[in-house]
Amino acid sequence: MSKGNGQADVSLEEQLKEEQLREQQLNDEQKLALENELPPADPGDGFQEKSASGDPQGSVATAGGELEKLQAERNDLFDRLARLQAEFDNYRKRAAKENADFRDFAVSDAARALLPVIDSFTLALKNSAAKPEDLRKGVELIFKQLQDVLQKLNVERIPAQGEPFDPRVHEAIEMVESDAAPDHHVLEELQPGYRIKGRLLRPAMVRVAKKVG
Repeated sequence: MSKGNGQADVSLEEQLKEEQLREQQLNDEQKLALENELPPADPGDGFQEKSASGDPQGSVATAGGELEKLQAERNDLFDRLARLQAEFDNYRKRAAKENADFRDFAVSDAARALLPVIDSFTLALKNSAAKPEDLRKGVELIFKQLQDVLQKLNVERIPAQGEPFDPRVHEAIEMVESDAAPDHHVLEELQPGYRIKGRLLRPAMVRVAKKVG
């Protein structure tokens, strides 16, 4: 009887020890788990947690800012383009007016230079009773006066008679077989040509010699 009680006591003690051991192990595991856990976030530290996929609101805000920036740059470019177009249109109108004024003044200068010639013709016509010899001399003087005016306007006559035919300043009316001038030289000038400062006003109308046979 005593012996049986002794074995029962030993079994009970072992069970208690096992229970205490399990409780100790459980407590150790709980402590370890608590130690491995991160501390709770502090609302005052300014840190914001982000999900694994990023912050969609932040991405939308960034995209919206870039779009507004691009729109502002586009509007600025449109404004600059409109100003440039307006400035170019004003320049074009001003240049056209200046060219028109220049042409008007150029014509005015030429007309003013020709007025003395017209006065001379008027006097010659009034003196219609003059002798043919005097009338001829008057016309020759007027012709010389007109040549002087053209010279002042930088208008010069193109040489033609006896010159080699030059299609840049001569206009051939016909080719004539003749020994009076070398082959492909101007045989006769039908209408004089003129140029101003090297620029052709009108070509000289000529007949061109062609070698006989």
